[in-house]
This record gives sequence, structure tokens and C-alpha cells, in this order.
Amino acid sequence: MQFQQLLYFVAVAETRHFTRAAERVHVSQPSLSQQIRALESELGAELFSRARGNIALTEAGAALLPLARRILADADTARLEVQELAQLRRGRVRLGATPSLCTGLLPEVLRVFHDRHPGIRLLIEEGGSHDLVRQLARGALDLALIVLPLPPGSPALTTVELLQEDLVVVSAAAGKAPRRPVRIADLRDQPLVMFRHGYDLRELT
Repeated sequence: MQFQQLLYFVAVAETRHFTRAAERVHVSQPSLSQQIRALESELGAELFSRARGNIALTEAGAALLPLARRILADADTARLEVQELAQLRRGRVRLGATPSLCTGLLPEVLRVFHDRHPGIRLLIEEGGSHDLVRQLARGALDLALIVLPLPPGSPALTTVELLQEDLVVVSAAAGKAPRRPVRIADLRDQPLVMFRHGYDLRELT
């Protein structure tokens, strides 16, 4: 059973005329008749009685008509749903981001995105790059803002570099922090306030 056959069947059922039905669905009358016969053959029952040129639904045709209308309506609904998603009129985006990017980069970006696409629902997940990569791999996120490079052993992901930032050290004025530029090795014996295990900056440093 093909979608087009159901479309032709409904057209004939509503017009009670093969030629007018063919005009409605923009096909030739022989093609429409052939598809109706193929549908009847597949179903094993005649759908129309054609006595003396009068087209009427058989019992099988009457049973099929509401089902065919429902299938066609569902197909229209599916097409509209996909078009709205494809054209960013409606939908959901699950975005992950590291804490620093959540506070520094995201607020203005999200405001602009929401102004342009008010029908899109944004769900934000904060976490370290390791955790976000794992969530991406299992499909819990659609995309994520992370710190590159990817952690060792990460699944194959497509990455695009958006920006580069300098990593700086902040200390009390009386502290013993070395002068600029600071090497990671210079901080080896310094007590540090760091993110928990699993966050990319902690692992990198």
C-alpha cells in the first residue's frame, strides 16, 4: 500500500468520479485508475462499485476511507512538524557548556538566539569538558561548548574552534606568585583553588 494510492482513493471517494479525482491530484485518469486497481488487488477487495458509470464505495471502501484520511492527515502533520524544525520555528536544543563559558560567553549569545528563534526551547547543562563529551556521545546533548583539546579516548566528535583565551593566575598582592609570563611549572608548589576532578582546566594544568 502506497501513500499515493491512498491519496488517489480518497480523491475518488470524495468526488465519486475518476476523471475529476485525477484532475484534483494532477495525474492522468488512466494512471489514477491503474493505481486504484493495484490498491484493490493488494487489499484483496474492490473499493468502488462502478455500475452504469455510478461510482459508489463498497463496504471495504467505506471501511478504508476514514483510515486513509487519518493516514494522509498524519502525513501532513509530520511534514509540517519537520518543516518547522528545519526552519528553526520550533523545537528544542540541549546545549552543554563549561562553567566559565556559561558565565562569560553564553548570556549574550543566548539572548540573540532567543530573539531570532523564540520558538526554540534551550536547555543548558553546565559541566566539565569530560562530562559534556560523555553526554554528547550518549545523545544526552545536541552540542557543547568545551575546552580543546578533547580528552584522551574521547569518541569521534566534530569540533569547531570558536575562540582562544589566555589562562591567567590571580593571587593576593602579598602572595609569592611569580611575575609574568607564568609557566605551569612555576605553580608546582603553590596552593591552588581549582575545579573538581573531571574539569578540563584542572586536568590540563
